[in-house]
Amino acid sequence: MRHEQLSELGQQLRVDSVRSSAAAGSGHPTSSMSAADLMAVLMGNHLRYDFEKPEHPGNDHLIFSKGHASPLLYSLYKAAGALKDEELLTFRKLGSRLEGHPTPELPWVDVATGSLGQGLPFGVGMALAGKRLDHVSSRVWVLCGDSEMAEGSVWEAFEHAGHERLDNLTAIIDVNRLGQRGPTRHQWDLDAYARRIRAFDWHTIEVDGHDIAAIDRAYGEATSTVGRPTAIIARTQKGRGVASAENHEGMHGKPLKDPEEAIAELGGVRNMAVPVLGPPAEKPTRPASEGPLSLPRFNTGDTVPTRDAFGEALAAVGTARGDVVALDGEVGDSTRLEYFHKEHPERYFEFYIAEQQMVAAAVGMQTRGWTPYACTFAAFLTRAYDFVRMASVSRADLNLVGSHAGVAIGQDGPSQMGLEDLAAMRAVHGSTVLYPCDANQTAQLTATMAELSGIRYLRTSRGGTPVIYPSSERFPIGGSKILRATESDRVTLVAAGVTVHEAIAAADRLAQDGISARVIDLYSLKPVDAEALRTAAEVTGRLITVEDHHPEGGVGDAVQGAFADGGPAPRIVRLAVRNMPMSGTPAEQLNQAGIDAEAITAAARELVAA
Repeated sequence: MRHEQLSELGQQLRVDSVRSSAAAGSGHPTSSMSAADLMAVLMGNHLRYDFEKPEHPGNDHLIFSKGHASPLLYSLYKAAGALKDEELLTFRKLGSRLEGHPTPELPWVDVATGSLGQGLPFGVGMALAGKRLDHVSSRVWVLCGDSEMAEGSVWEAFEHAGHERLDNLTAIIDVNRLGQRGPTRHQWDLDAYARRIRAFDWHTIEVDGHDIAAIDRAYGEATSTVGRPTAIIARTQKGRGVASAENHEGMHGKPLKDPEEAIAELGGVRNMAVPVLGPPAEKPTRPASEGPLSLPRFNTGDTVPTRDAFGEALAAVGTARGDVVALDGEVGDSTRLEYFHKEHPERYFEFYIAEQQMVAAAVGMQTRGWTPYACTFAAFLTRAYDFVRMASVSRADLNLVGSHAGVAIGQDGPSQMGLEDLAAMRAVHGSTVLYPCDANQTAQLTATMAELSGIRYLRTSRGGTPVIYPSSERFPIGGSKILRATESDRVTLVAAGVTVHEAIAAADRLAQDGISARVIDLYSLKPVDAEALRTAAEVTGRLITVEDHHPEGGVGDAVQGAFADGGPAPRIVRLAVRNMPMSGTPAEQLNQAGIDAEAITAAARELVAA
């Protein structure tokens, strides 16, 4: 498109941002107006996209990391002919696809944004998939705000993209100087941003964000730059084009006071249609599967860490499925993700100690059809929890694996002990939470995860545990296993992971006292096997839950939730980690926390005698 047309398109985008926000009575028109020229040039002359085929593998990807500028994004879709004007004016209304911040409710939105600092890390994942996995020429464009440049996750993304030399990634930074409550840290000092970004091996271009010709040249320079990602750092004005709003504080997140006057000042309503460039005709490459799934098999009675079983199983899943990729946070030797690396190095990605970027990259990769397993210590996944939360909003399908969970890790102490992870992952919308107790169970669940939808979390353990299930055993999601049961059971012990073995030992001790105890392995914590728990409650009337986790949100809460919908509730005693652990052997840790066989036995005797 000619520059005169692009200038008009920029004005149209501003007008439509004002109109949609006015119709909603809320929104961020001024944040949209600052970036309107940047997006007009991108869509008019550089973005390659087929709006009728959003799944086309050759499509570029456009991410609005500054998701509050959604009026601008929706105005772009209208200009491309993807949205009608009537729908544009449903912005932020109940039932509308045009939510306050973009979500994949719209087929052209890859990832949900709105929690600032996430768009660029997502883009790194998409760019990695395009360059290292799909081997296509599509580009990833990320519109960032200057306020989010204070987020640490943004700098994890800058460093990793530079390290990977992702020349198919362009960050467009809208430096409009004003944040939510006042000026940003560097205001209009473009060089302050450029110096920092160049330090991470990026090519940088500083431009006037309202100079159409300069913007057009910058995009051309970005697409022709080889071996480095590019950051276009654009000086803009918030509320551009409306005197009462332009560069004024206190206008963030508010519709303009007089939208009709503002629209007139911007030159009135326009209805330009943009002939968006189509994607190239190319197909992504995918590794061929080498045959049916052949999971490792472990002999009953052997002692095997579940983390070992996970690593071996994932390598086998990767052999059977060419779409599986593994993402590591520099602990692959401990989590056993290194087993996958040995078998499938081309699908293994090292993110070092940058858990936010690791999870974000997993989200980005799954938008392009890959099935990611992202793995680190359970305790360290909490650092990336906002990305997990937003992955759910993105309707993402990904597998998370947290190892070294609970006090059972022993001498490393509380900084390394995941004691909150089950609660965190159970709270995620639509999640599946699994906690295996032996090697064969772990192998089966590792493979099953790849077939599920939503956020899937598997908790593995550091130390060896006895193999109690044959390799032929199956473990349906939402199920449980009854390991001890008679018609004369007087108490039910409900455990998961390492405490299953403590519960079995406790049941054996109780049997010597003439107390028959039912033992349930609750390997699926979400969804939970409510039927098995209610049946056990009917038979025994007494339940003891035991977990290597804090009492809030874990096994105990999952069990109690099974009785929340009515019916008689049993007497429940909950054993969990209520102390602040210190360094010590695994056995000492379990004992001190009151979740070992001795503690379970004592609690059961007291409960039965009551």
